[in-house]
Amino acid sequence: MEFETLTVAIEEGIGKLTLNQPKKLNPLGTKTLQEISEATKWFDKQNTPVVIITGEGRAFSAGFDLREFANGSQDGRNGAALGKQMADSIENMNAVAIAAIHGHCIGGGVVLVGACDLRIAATNTTFSIPEVDLGIPLAWGGIPRLVREIGPAMTRELVMTCRPFSAEEAKKIGFLNRVVGTKDLGEEATKLAIAVQKRPQSVIQTTKRQIHSAAENLASTQNAWIGEVLISAAGLDGDAAKSAQKYLEEKNEN
Repeated sequence: MEFETLTVAIEEGIGKLTLNQPKKLNPLGTKTLQEISEATKWFDKQNTPVVIITGEGRAFSAGFDLREFANGSQDGRNGAALGKQMADSIENMNAVAIAAIHGHCIGGGVVLVGACDLRIAATNTTFSIPEVDLGIPLAWGGIPRLVREIGPAMTRELVMTCRPFSAEEAKKIGFLNRVVGTKDLGEEATKLAIAVQKRPQSVIQTTKRQIHSAAENLASTQNAWIGEVLISAAGLDGDAAKSAQKYLEEKNEN
């Protein structure tokens, strides 16, 4: 199956979804969000047991495409709803989703990773969640997914301060399963995929559903649609708008 912003393949029964806009650091624009959701359906139709999700080039993902956020287009306004749809589609995919992360993983990229079942990162990975600096709340079901994985206290700190954090810290706080050498990322992700693939798939899928149900009881994403409303409200706040303008100007300078 062919897409504009990503590639999908199945090799020896293992699926691979690669964000494929390396020159732009794999932004999660509305087109990409739609294509990820479509790709998960395609993997389900192929009865793929496990899918590795990664990014081409020097970054996993720069997060939501700020050009759409800045120009105020209809596509940009649809980003919150499409982002939640994307994260839900990964979480609800029959296949076990393994995130293989390297370079920068920012904002929406962190939510994408959080929707995966297993996560492995290279030592050169840097995470950050800059939404508050952009004058908007973290949407796409990001807050409940982070609370599930790292707890309320660390979620507050990382989202409210927007500070970057390393792969080692991400592993320490429980967001990652493994941290590996940058050159070893592909091989180690494949090994993890094979370990899942060779188990009885009916039991693997039952286990995935059990864990998903338990996670929903811990911190549900069912009301995550409210993030779209909160983003719209934030756009009416003067301080939030100034913060967003400052952040975008600094990004352009860099």
